[in-house]
Amino acid sequence: MKLTKYLVILGMLVFGGSGLVAQDIHFSQFYMSPLNLNPAMTGVMNCNTRVVVNYRNQWSQVLRGDAYNTYSVSYDQKIAVGRSDYFGIGGTFWGDRAGELNFGTTTGRISFSYAKKMGGYRKSARYLVFGADAGVSQRRVDLESARWPSQHDGNGGFDPTLPGGDANIQDTDFLHADLTAGLMFFNVIDESNNFYVGLAMHHLNQPNVSFLGNEENLTSRITMHAGGEFEVNRDFSVLPNIIYMSQGQHKQINVGASGRFNLGSRSDGQSWQLGGWYRIGNKVDGGIHSDAFILCTRFDYGNYGIGFSYDMTVSKLNQAGTANGAFEFSLNYLICGPEKRSVYCPRF
Repeated sequence: MKLTKYLVILGMLVFGGSGLVAQDIHFSQFYMSPLNLNPAMTGVMNCNTRVVVNYRNQWSQVLRGDAYNTYSVSYDQKIAVGRSDYFGIGGTFWGDRAGELNFGTTTGRISFSYAKKMGGYRKSARYLVFGADAGVSQRRVDLESARWPSQHDGNGGFDPTLPGGDANIQDTDFLHADLTAGLMFFNVIDESNNFYVGLAMHHLNQPNVSFLGNEENLTSRITMHAGGEFEVNRDFSVLPNIIYMSQGQHKQINVGASGRFNLGSRSDGQSWQLGGWYRIGNKVDGGIHSDAFILCTRFDYGNYGIGFSYDMTVSKLNQAGTANGAFEFSLNYLICGPEKRSVYCPRF
């Protein structure tokens, strides 16, 4: 009965009530998914081109093959403008699937940014970045495996041969447009120290995402984030990060830090990171609740960065199982090209 209770809760989280509205995707390694975090991060890198892959799997112990699966692939590059400024251009493709009904979203987006130098010089500079993206999303649900109240026989049993269905569900597969705008400021103090702050507004057009044929607009989401890198000594740096997201009645904060251990000279690009983050959310009826502790590690070698994280659930949902969190895998690859590699932005 306890397991059934939490499966019902998970279903409510997925379908969001009668409107069948899903929450936005999120990655625990948000700092390794820059274009999903803020379009102003498009092209903000120390090389010319970046490719990023993210994968997240959640609640696999409870839902087995119907667990939440989220993946994302992005590509972006920077284009020099004059002596100091940059254009950024990129594209992102991501998908999200959950539950036995394959309730999911698939999105393709194109993003642009412009980075304006506000002062300093190349290895110690301040930039203000404006960004925006536009995309098309597909939402769908497969009702072939759905179970309806009319299929319960009244004696505690379930009979799939009984008629079922909901006449209110008019469209199980549809498209909608989506718009996002963002702003970011970063300050590179020197080759080993920097910080940044950013703000993004997602779903500016508040598209209609209802399967029922009525008006069910996707609420705009505000994202605020900040981070940096601060050198303690030649071989060790601290990288704090924080993100705050607000969408309608729901709010979430991730805060934490990792330590970077250099395994060679900085020019070799070899380092190892280990860190932890804590995620909390709000209760709709007031107060806050602890959600998860996130353990993260990352290894950088040359132009490659590989990250792995695991979410340990600390909320009451952990009663559904002892290993019911989420794991993530991230990979980024930088292509530097003929331009001399030199620090002008934080490393993501």
